[in-house]
Amino acid sequence: MRAFSHLAVAQAQDARSRITRLHSEPPLVLRPTIAMGPQPMTHWFPHGTPPVQVSLVAGAAGPIGGDELRLSIDVGAGAALELRSVAATLVLPGPHHRPSRIEVTIRVAKDGILVWLPKPVIAARNCDHQTITQVMLEPGARLLLREELLLGRHGELPGAVRQRLRVCIDNRPLYDQELAVGPGAVGWDGPAVTGGRQAVGSVLVVDPDFAYHRVDLSTIPAGPDNAILHLGGPAVVVTALARDSLTLHRQLDTGIDAVETALRSTCS
Repeated sequence: MRAFSHLAVAQAQDARSRITRLHSEPPLVLRPTIAMGPQPMTHWFPHGTPPVQVSLVAGAAGPIGGDELRLSIDVGAGAALELRSVAATLVLPGPHHRPSRIEVTIRVAKDGILVWLPKPVIAARNCDHQTITQVMLEPGARLLLREELLLGRHGELPGAVRQRLRVCIDNRPLYDQELAVGPGAVGWDGPAVTGGRQAVGSVLVVDPDFAYHRVDLSTIPAGPDNAILHLGGPAVVVTALARDSLTLHRQLDTGIDAVETALRSTCS
C-alpha cells in the first residue's frame, strides 16, 4: 500500500489557528477533534488562542510489510497545532517479506507551535520497518515531539525497526538521532542501547527561551533508566527506558512536566 496524507494549519485574522488543508489516505487518516487528555506546555498558548486539535486515526491495518506511507505537516507563522493519535500503531510483517516505511516531513514557520503526542509504536515479531522524521523549524518556532517504541507484543521478541529523527532550525542541524533494534542491529539489547528493556522513548522540547535562559534541570529526578539533557541549541531532550509501556509513559510524562515547570519558573 502507498499513501500520502497532508495537514496544514495557518493563523487567521482573529489570531486563531485554522486548518487550511486536510488530505488523508488510509491508513493515515487525519480528523479534527476536541481536546484529548491534559495539554502539556500550556504556557505556549495564551488565553483565547488554543491550538488546532487533530488526531491521527488508523483507517486500515498498518504499516504492514511492503507499505510506503508519507505524512506531511505544515504549521504556518504564528499558528499552533496539537496532533495526537487515537491508538497505538502496530507494525506487522507482510506476506512478501518486504520492509515497510513511513516518511514524516514537518515544517513549522516563524513563531509557530507544534505539539505532537502520538501513541506508542509496537514492533511485532518479524516486522521490518523504518521511520524517518524530518523537522524543519524557522527561528522562533516551538516544538514538543514525543516518541514511544514497544519492542514486541507481550512475550514476543521484536522485529527489525529503525527510527531516525532529524531536526533543523533555519536549515542548521539541531538534533539527529537514530535507533535500530531487532534482528540485524548489533548490540541493540545490550547496556549501550536498551539494556534488555521492552520500551524506549524520548521527548524533544524546542523553545527559543532555552537560548536566552539556562533552565535549571538539576531538580528533575534522574535514574539509571532516564536522562534529561540540554542540546547545543534552544532545546532539551528527555530519554527513558522501561520494562513496560505504562512505566515508560509515566517517565516521559514526568519529564515533560518537569521541563515545563522549569521553563515557567526561569522565564517568569
